[in-house]
Amino acid sequence: MCRWLAYTGNPVSLETMLFHARHSLIDQSLHSRLGATTTNGDGFGLGWYQHPHEMPFRYRSIQPAWHDHNLRELSRAVSAPMFLAHVRAATHTPVQETNCHPFRHRRWMFMHNGMIEDFPLVRRDLLMAIDPQLFTSLEGSTDSETMFLLAMTFGLEHSPVPAIARMAGFVEATARRHGIAHPLSMTVCASDGEQLVAVRYASEGQSPRSLYHSTSFKHLHALYPDDPRIAAVGDDAYLIVSEPLVDLPQAWAQVPESTAIVVRGAQVDYLPFAPIPS
Repeated sequence: MCRWLAYTGNPVSLETMLFHARHSLIDQSLHSRLGATTTNGDGFGLGWYQHPHEMPFRYRSIQPAWHDHNLRELSRAVSAPMFLAHVRAATHTPVQETNCHPFRHRRWMFMHNGMIEDFPLVRRDLLMAIDPQLFTSLEGSTDSETMFLLAMTFGLEHSPVPAIARMAGFVEATARRHGIAHPLSMTVCASDGEQLVAVRYASEGQSPRSLYHSTSFKHLHALYPDDPRIAAVGDDAYLIVSEPLVDLPQAWAQVPESTAIVVRGAQVDYLPFAPIPS
């Protein structure tokens, strides 16, 4: 499907996470190990915050990530304390820039790996539930952007995890009215510049969408004391990734099924996640 990563910590060059790791996101765009597809070449997107209270910057393209020379130049030039990146493998919808993640509304960004099963069948009902004031923000045609605007409708800006739970509950209830038994699979990430919120969930109870988080950068500092890229991130840096970026088992832990993660600075909370029925 897709691969993504989210970072928070000391400001680091985007190039460090996107290109330099052995199994970086750019490598995953060509050689995914855990995704539904090996290649994720239907566009990419990158969003970053220089200041948490300002609208994030964003760069999206329909080029394969490995083929975009501007991405390499930009990622080398920009350092940021929080950023999201996504490489896309299209399913129901066309390859176009407005369908590339992350999606953005005011300070919030959102990205997704997974799908709403039979999305064309339920699309109209889901779109009609979006707050009319948010509907004008709709740019593309993906299930992912629809999920984002539904989460915004249900209060993402005020209570992120409950809003995502209400979105998931509404999608499931709508789809099941159309006879779809297991409508939703997702790993999602949302951010407002102050926090990262990530969820792994699937209606069937065993998500096929992989998700991992970093355990600690302290032991990486010990393993690579002379690597300035590792030193720069600090001890409290945190990564959420579709696939581990390096082959160090102690550096990563799999996010359990039906789990939400909320990261605010050095504080990381792991919460049980369940859709809230609409």
